[in-house]
Amino acid sequence: MRNAIKYFVGATYKPLLLKYLSKTKNYQYNGIKLIIPPEVFHPGFFFSTKLLWKYLDQYPLKGKTFLELGTGSGLIAISAAKKGAEVTATDINPIAVKFLKKNCEVNNAGMNIFLSDLFQNIPLHDFDFIAINPPYYKKQPRTYKDYSWYCGENGEYFYALFNSLADYMHSGSTVLMILCEGCDIEMIKTIAGKNGFHLHLAYFKQNLFEKNFIFQIKMAE
Repeated sequence: MRNAIKYFVGATYKPLLLKYLSKTKNYQYNGIKLIIPPEVFHPGFFFSTKLLWKYLDQYPLKGKTFLELGTGSGLIAISAAKKGAEVTATDINPIAVKFLKKNCEVNNAGMNIFLSDLFQNIPLHDFDFIAINPPYYKKQPRTYKDYSWYCGENGEYFYALFNSLADYMHSGSTVLMILCEGCDIEMIKTIAGKNGFHLHLAYFKQNLFEKNFIFQIKMAE
């Protein structure tokens, strides 16, 4: 029944959504005001960004070093900065980086911002918290917008992620990543394991359309 509803809603709702998101939009969430261009993932119409932030919001972030990889609109990074975290935010998409700088000004939020393919341009630093809402569908990205969704034909994004992640962690780091049931979770777990990591399920939530899983990434013992 749930699959039938997903198909029906997707067939009717998706074309309207794509048309709506083809222009730059203003969006507000929990007092944070965002300007979101069509090339950037919109957190208002998908569940993962807000769910990951709601989970992160339980932690005392004031004075903690906080990294968001693939920040997109900047909702999580700006929210963390508002709680007093020392935030670093990155994205591979130069349009996302450009608008993140604008969104930081609008919300009076200070942070370090890098145009970076994962860790490539981030100075070596141990972070207390790392938040990851990754692209997880297996397809080669072709456009800036594609980088919000696709991790490569063979999960290349995750090979690069887990190859460098340990260099930016310390023994007490909290690293959280959100995935959904529509992606190849077993592939991601396998890649993590090959690089000395374990994915611990910290939280999951099911809605009408999908299940989302928040994993804490830990060094394998």
